[in-house]
Amino acid sequence: MPTRERSVVVVLFEGVDLLDVTGPAEVFALLKRESPRTPGVQVTLAAESLEPVITAAGVRVLPDATFHDLAAQKIDTLIVPGSVDVDDHQRVTARTDPAVVSWVKRLAPQARRVASVCVGAHLLAAAGLLDGKRVTTHWSTAAQLAADFPAVEVDADPIFIREGNVWTGAGITACLDLSLALIAEDYGEAVALRVARQLVMYLKRPSGQSQFSVPIEPVSTTRRMDDLRHHITQHLTAPLTIADLAEYAHVSERQLTRVFKTELGTTPAAYVESARVEVARNQLETTDDTLERVASSCGFGTTDTLIRAFRRKLDTTPTEYRNRFRHTS
Repeated sequence: MPTRERSVVVVLFEGVDLLDVTGPAEVFALLKRESPRTPGVQVTLAAESLEPVITAAGVRVLPDATFHDLAAQKIDTLIVPGSVDVDDHQRVTARTDPAVVSWVKRLAPQARRVASVCVGAHLLAAAGLLDGKRVTTHWSTAAQLAADFPAVEVDADPIFIREGNVWTGAGITACLDLSLALIAEDYGEAVALRVARQLVMYLKRPSGQSQFSVPIEPVSTTRRMDDLRHHITQHLTAPLTIADLAEYAHVSERQLTRVFKTELGTTPAAYVESARVEVARNQLETTDDTLERVASSCGFGTTDTLIRAFRRKLDTTPTEYRNRFRHTS
């Protein structure tokens, strides 16, 4: 438990995503409310000047300090949010303003730890802070991050990843999970869980929690694939081997595998496992069914198979998942 107030600096720049800035600040404010005897956190919003910064939402934010003001100060946590451009075809590209990158590179060595929120990982990468590290970012810019910075190992699945003193977070709302993880590291799990409850988050999500679930995967481009996905969802307790699915779709096994890879970016077996995990997650969250019953009703057959699937997909066990996310009506 820290003995004095920690300094958190959030980087501001034109067009920054508003929740990337306000989300962590709100979490740290609730820390003081839920644990008034702790020294807490002092959040400073820093920009190139003290002029109002216009965020992507059009909301003006006033900086507390300039980057130059902080150039010689020790920082506990440097938080770097992100921003994107979207073209007429809805293609998303992360911004990496050279001036902001330069200041991030200068301030980072003064910080005990550095954290990016959402596409802020692109700024950290441009500053050379992610080379050789496994990191995450929002799924929509993950391919861009990997292409622009080959020395960075990009994993678009987890909601946040810690590599030494560098943390990277995924989607915009994952900034809440990342901030809770920082609180847990500094003040303990019990304090982080109290803050999570105030945020009306059932519990703090583990870092390995996936950004994705089966229902939000890309929509199929063919009616045949849509029908096949519906068939899988409705027959999870069936074997659903590649041969079974190919026969149902009236295609060869090789063609089925090619179609899954082209349209969904995965294999038939991996998709079936994801669909079963998704249903199992829902049952673990909303029922008191035993693991044996969950495994059986979702098509896993045995609890060992269920556990292995959860470790592969979510980096946790069914029991740990239930303990974190179980809720009642």
